[in-house]
This record gives sequence, structure tokens and C-alpha cells, in this order.
Amino acid sequence: MESIIELRHLRTLLALEETGSVSMAAKRVFLTQSALSHQIRVLEQFYGTPLFERKSSPIHFTPVGERLLQLAREITPLVTVAELDMAQIIEGEAGELRVAVECHTCFDWLMPAMDAFRPLWPKVELDIVSGFQADPVGLLLTHRADLAIVSEYAPQPGILFQPLFAYEMVGICAKDHPLAAKSVWQAQDFTDDTLITYPVPDDMLDLIRKVLKPAGVQPARRNSELTIAIIQLVSSRRGIAALPYWTVMPYLEKGYVVARQIGDIPLQSELYAAMRESDHSKSYLDSFCQIVRERSFADLPGLSPLSTPD
Repeated sequence: MESIIELRHLRTLLALEETGSVSMAAKRVFLTQSALSHQIRVLEQFYGTPLFERKSSPIHFTPVGERLLQLAREITPLVTVAELDMAQIIEGEAGELRVAVECHTCFDWLMPAMDAFRPLWPKVELDIVSGFQADPVGLLLTHRADLAIVSEYAPQPGILFQPLFAYEMVGICAKDHPLAAKSVWQAQDFTDDTLITYPVPDDMLDLIRKVLKPAGVQPARRNSELTIAIIQLVSSRRGIAALPYWTVMPYLEKGYVVARQIGDIPLQSELYAAMRESDHSKSYLDSFCQIVRERSFADLPGLSPLSTPD
């Protein structure tokens, strides 16, 4: 029997397994939901059997679907390694990759991604531009960095953006704080308390930019450089804060603080990788971005795929 299986089918199946839903998987592989469903129907019609149960949540694969998943887990890593090998043969293996970040919590996922990148590109000098950067794209333009991790897609000449992922920002407070009784916080809930944030401009804080400023809410403020210090201040009822869910999850498990949804539609933040347009042919830049996405979705809870900017 001649096989109709293509690499895109295998990547689609892995996305279905990782996200647990057709809609989220479609975003992960940058397809419309109808296009992804068509891929699945083609396979099911060819083999004459369903690949997963349609009404299960998360998706529950049939034995045939599980066997195709096993194939996908075996084949796709081999293809990735082969493509990296070919890129290094064609373009050379050496280079420099200096990463600048504007995100205080980036290191939770950046360091594992760097560890995964180094053995694949051993002759690329990988380093982090020291310190928090308020204008990482400016470092690209002055050639003091080669890739910047930014929270906003702001088009400008000479700069390309790649989507990394979106994530939920949650409100945190002490277990005995009055707001702990509310499952969803609105902008007005921040009015009479002290908001603890990192010492960055307000336009870099999604809670301020997307929620509080449009509602005209201006709470008292307090700053701290360190995540653990923010957690400690919140736990001792010195104020409340908004942090990525993946950052606070270990402290939630230990009972130090509680987390609550912000807004009827959960507050989402985004991360993009920015690079110079003149560097777009350097395969190790694309490889690094792909590794960041793969490792982050594998290691961090509560992430969502992020579409390519228009």
C-alpha cells in the first residue's frame, strides 16, 4: 500500500497531542481550523478509520492515531536534525548570537532553550547581553545584539519579527486578602491597593497598558527588581501583583500566594523575537527561535500559540 503520509501530517498530529484541541493545534502549525481538519479527514479516509474521538476533551487518540503519533515522535526529530546539518553544511557553522531581553521573567525559559541550542550549533557563540534592556531593538540597530526578545510587535525598517508564544498574566494576592475571594479581577479591583511591579516603564507592563490605563485606574505603586521579592511582598499583604502564570505556579503549589484571572477575557501577553533583516538568511537564528518555542511549550504551563504578525 503506497503511503500518503507527509511530514506536515506528522507535525499536525504532534500539535493535536500537545494542545489537546483542533483549534489550538491549527494555530500552532499556522493553519486555519478547516485546513487542519481537511488534513485529518484525508488520512482517515485513506486508512478507513478515525484517528481520534471527536467529542473528547482533551483529544483522545484511537489505536491507529496513537501509532501515527509514535511515528511522528520518531521521525520529526530526525528531520529537524537533518535540516540543521544541511544548513550548517551550506552556510557554515560559525557565527555569533547575542540575545537581549526586556522581560524580567524570560530566564525561566531562555536558559533551557540556550542549553538545547548549544550542542546543535557548537560553533555559534551564544551569549546574553547583560542586564535588563529597555530598548533591545535599539541594540539590534547598533549591532550590539543579534536577537531581541520583545513583548510588542512594533514594525520598523530593517527589523523582522518572529512570534514566540502568548501566555496568561494572573493577579496574585495573599491567601487572606479580600481579593482572594474573587475568581476574576476587574480593573477597579486594583484601585484601593498597592500594585507591585518591576521597575520598568508603564508601556512595558501589559496590566497597565491593556487593563488599568483604559479604565482610568491609577493604584499606588511599589517596585521590585526580583520576582521572589514581589512574591514575598504580596504574601505579607504589602500589595498585589500581576505576573505570568508559569512564574507564579511554584509559589501557588507551596501556598505562598493565590492567583486569579484578570478580566472576563484572561489577560494575555505576547513575546516576539526581533532580528535584523540583513540577518534573515542565518539559519541558526531561525533554529534558536524554533527551539525556544518547542522548549517553552514543553516546559511551561498555560502557553498559547502566537500568529505571525501581519
